[in-house]
Amino acid sequence: MAETKYLTNQLLVAMPAMTDPNFSQTVTLVCEHSERGALGLILNRPLQMKLHDVFEQLGLDMADLRIGQQSVLRGGPVQTDRGFVVHRAGKGEGWDSTLQVSSGIQVTTSRDVLTAMARGEGPPDAFIALGYAGWDAGQLEEEIIGNAWLSVPTDEQVIFELPFEERWEAAGRLLGIDVARISSVAGHA
Repeated sequence: MAETKYLTNQLLVAMPAMTDPNFSQTVTLVCEHSERGALGLILNRPLQMKLHDVFEQLGLDMADLRIGQQSVLRGGPVQTDRGFVVHRAGKGEGWDSTLQVSSGIQVTTSRDVLTAMARGEGPPDAFIALGYAGWDAGQLEEEIIGNAWLSVPTDEQVIFELPFEERWEAAGRLLGIDVARISSVAGHA
């Protein structure tokens, strides 16, 4: 199979020199990438908002109050009122609007998944991100060439099992490096 030049199902690890406050020390899941651009969700920026706040805004009653304590993430600076549910792929699910990122990771944007989550019947290992990161055609590639990002294959453990504050360094370790120790000065050979 030919190797693709696109980064769908990759993690973008912000380099230490990234000064944009939207992306400094972030890990971003690339959900879609094509010749038209890219869409990603930041995986390690919890908001003050909890899941019960989302359910309350949507008028959904929770079957289990513990689920409401889950943090909501800031998925990116674009359309911060738009919600994305990142979850492991499950069997027999038929959500109205789901993007298959990989065989194990899906992103759903329809209300039916939130209704199921409130009832305690949602997808396994799910969390909500508000907003997304978007790149125009060629923009992400230019940022990578400019040493803004490292790209690493997605690891479901980093996404679903680690605390948010550990994800940036853990994603760097997938490449065998300590991103916190990388110089903020870059060069090209």
